[in-house]
Amino acid sequence: MNPANYLKIKNKIPSNVNILAVSKGFKSQEIKTIQNIGQNDFGESKFQEAFAKQLILKDLKQINWHFIGRIQSNKIRKIVQNFKYIHSVDSFQNLQKISNIAREEKKYPLILLQVKFIDDPNKGGFSPEFLKLKWREIQELQNISLTGLMTINPKGLSSKENIDLFKKCRTLADSLQLPDCSMGMSGDWEEAIEAGSTWLRLGSLIFGSRS
Repeated sequence: MNPANYLKIKNKIPSNVNILAVSKGFKSQEIKTIQNIGQNDFGESKFQEAFAKQLILKDLKQINWHFIGRIQSNKIRKIVQNFKYIHSVDSFQNLQKISNIAREEKKYPLILLQVKFIDDPNKGGFSPEFLKLKWREIQELQNISLTGLMTINPKGLSSKENIDLFKKCRTLADSLQLPDCSMGMSGDWEEAIEAGSTWLRLGSLIFGSRS
């Protein structure tokens, strides 16, 4: 792991763009090292792995945990209990369930809705058309704070194709009056910034390659 890489990126990005350090597959000690130099937002995609780290790092009260993985219905309560942000809400059913459980738990998770702008069988997500159709209903759900959209571009796109897809996400978020776009990872973060990302999900760029 090279903390200098983190600081280099941090100094390059605009002040309105946040880094989400994707810590899945890395140890709690590595999270601590990055947290010590100012990074407080960490993204995990598997509940059991994340929860083990949360217990070890429970004294670091500044950490904001973000859930970024595929949401399994039977894990929603645990996700609501233990994560401040949920970036990967990819269906209306899951969103309703999060809302109901959050009300029972007296929680208000910050929600980013996953949207799919191009057909990709490996990814979940709302279609833009369905999201617009359901928007009024979505806004009426209780105990959730809708903060933005999240998207993951398919692999193998050109730089221009990446920017075009990211811009679609930014345009849709703006039309729904949502401030945040969680888009851009270690391979396409610069294109994401150009298109208006507010959360970059960076793993290997910060922590190095996963073992």
